Amino acid sequence: MADETGAADGAEQEVTLYEAVGGMPFFVSLVDAFYEGIVTDAVLLPLYPPDDLDGARHRLTLFLAQYWGGPTTYMEERGHPKLRMRHMPFHVGPAERDHWLLHMAAAVERVTVPGTVRDMLMGYFVPAAEHLRNDTGLPISSSRQ
Repeated sequence: MADETGAADGAEQEVTLYEAVGGMPFFVSLVDAFYEGIVTDAVLLPLYPPDDLDGARHRLTLFLAQYWGGPTTYMEERGHPKLRMRHMPFHVGPAERDHWLLHMAAAVERVTVPGTVRDMLMGYFVPAAEHLRNDTGLPISSSRQ
């Protein structure tokens, strides 16, 4: 027998983070807050094509919504995320990672309250930013002398 939510008796229905935060409006707010920092950042802004900042904002919103359990619009529009491949043309070293995390952490703090949602978001963003680095920041050396 099912209850009013359609879940069978005794079955727990998992709520996605997407649902818990209220859906797409939350992710639009998060990304808007993030880009408020990006547009003034001398390290990161040059990495964005000047004629595609709105496109980048749209893609990040859709990606995050999909990642956290929302609609698969990102996948429908762009295919598999392939985040490392998509970021490879851009220099992403320690400075870029740190600036990105600074703005994302500020955005998360602005649109969430302390607690589980904030912890989950930052628990994803910190390792994701590190994962997207394609420059260690160390000089390249050769074993040949």
